[in-house]
Amino acid sequence: MPDRPSELETDARSEQLPDRGPRRWRAVAVVAAAAGLVALMVVLGALNPPIPAGVSTDRLGPERGEPVTEYLARANDSLSDTDTDTDTDTDTADHWALVSFTENLTPEQIPAHSGGMRIAQVIHKVAIPRVQTPIVTVDVPAGDAVAIASADNAAQQLLAMRAPDDRSARVITVAAGRLSAGCACTVGLVIRGGLSDLRDLAAQNGIRAVQALPADAIAGRFAVVPLLPDQDDSTLLGPDDGKVPDR
Repeated sequence: MPDRPSELETDARSEQLPDRGPRRWRAVAVVAAAAGLVALMVVLGALNPPIPAGVSTDRLGPERGEPVTEYLARANDSLSDTDTDTDTDTDTADHWALVSFTENLTPEQIPAHSGGMRIAQVIHKVAIPRVQTPIVTVDVPAGDAVAIASADNAAQQLLAMRAPDDRSARVITVAAGRLSAGCACTVGLVIRGGLSDLRDLAAQNGIRAVQALPADAIAGRFAVVPLLPDQDDSTLLGPDDGKVPDR
């Protein structure tokens, strides 16, 4: 029979075994503290909900399918900010605004349709009957020369596009060629100026509408959709069933 351990050996082994009691209580305390912290965070979150991130809803141009008459009225209203008692402006800040034309412009005509205000974007679209063509927006620094040259920039942007099919490729080629040749393909401008100057511009010949954003609108944080000169009733795009010309 194997020897039974002596009392001294038993006591020695007992001393070597870890005392699990304190560790167990410490673990319970940690779990309880974590649960309490989570509960506190839930309560604080309910009492002080986080502020949602800002979502920009600013937009220049008509809404999809908006009747043209409604948009023109809305654009006109955006320029009104006068004190009815004194008939004076109460807003002297600069505003971002979209300028729409009665007909497409050639590049050389752009400066005369800006009212002398700072041009920030030039919007181009080549018109081909019953063929949908891309709208190309070109950001420009200050100066008339760069605004005029934006048509060439628009052509380069088109040629850099990846066409999904043969028809689209032919449309891009034709549109880029016409823009490079200086076609009357400018359909809108985004400019910056005071409401008084914007109203003066809206009254000029060849200007169909000027729509201004609130003064606190931030550059690059608003959408721009031009009102095309050939959109008379609805702002929906026309059919895309026509023949693409050779040039």
